Amino acid sequence: MWRTSGFSMGSSQHPRQTSYGDEQDPSMARRDSAREPAAGAVARQLADTLARRGGPVRQRFARGLLELGALDRAVYSAVAATPAPSLDEPLRRLSNAANNSRLWLTIATGLRVVGGEAGRRAATRGTVAVGVTSALVNLAVKSTWSRQRPDRARARVPVRRNVRMPASTSFPSGHAASGFAFAAAIGRDQPWLGLALRFLAAAVAYSRVHTGVHYPSDAVVGALIGEGTGQAVAGLMDRLPARRPSRSGRGKQRELPAAADTDVDRADATVAS
Repeated sequence: MWRTSGFSMGSSQHPRQTSYGDEQDPSMARRDSAREPAAGAVARQLADTLARRGGPVRQRFARGLLELGALDRAVYSAVAATPAPSLDEPLRRLSNAANNSRLWLTIATGLRVVGGEAGRRAATRGTVAVGVTSALVNLAVKSTWSRQRPDRARARVPVRRNVRMPASTSFPSGHAASGFAFAAAIGRDQPWLGLALRFLAAAVAYSRVHTGVHYPSDAVVGALIGEGTGQAVAGLMDRLPARRPSRSGRGKQRELPAAADTDVDRADATVAS
């Protein structure tokens, strides 16, 4: 029996007009809904809400949101299905190294030890940026967008890639946010180091997709949040007033003119004699 557009021409069921102007067979819609991951269901619910409010702009945005969600899941599935045995272990280790921002805090410690005054200043900015970004992502954004984690078993992510699946929600990636925040803050004083750290942060962000614990959009949005927050934190720290000299230092500065006057008096007495 000839079929078109996903429904049978001889069937008694009629295609359903969706909120986005597309036709869909009801039985096909039920099957798709049953197969749809939780993350896709959230995107569809948000798109339905926008479409019900009416207006061509909202409907176009709703269609775009659904398409982006489908693309997001397709990229995740493609990464899971692509064999990369030489990358699996290094990326798994890199992902674990960035847990709790240990990777970035270790780099900050190294900068404090060998980087001189500029290194210590950059390390302080990077550490503060990581702290602020982690609080923003984990306490604010993740609680607002309760996106469930990917189903690694369903996507058939190779077991050798597996890292511990976090208990928190998926959107956005805290690893990506912290890495880019650290790199952006460091780059304020040391641009070349900041560029190198951004490449490292991008590798960490990808490792979270490669190991199956995040969708690609989680990593992308996390990176954008981290970059913006890191720049903002570094800019605010630039505006902080410079540290004032200690009282002992000011006392020594006051004593210097008196000592200088004494030396001048002695010189005058020597000339007069």
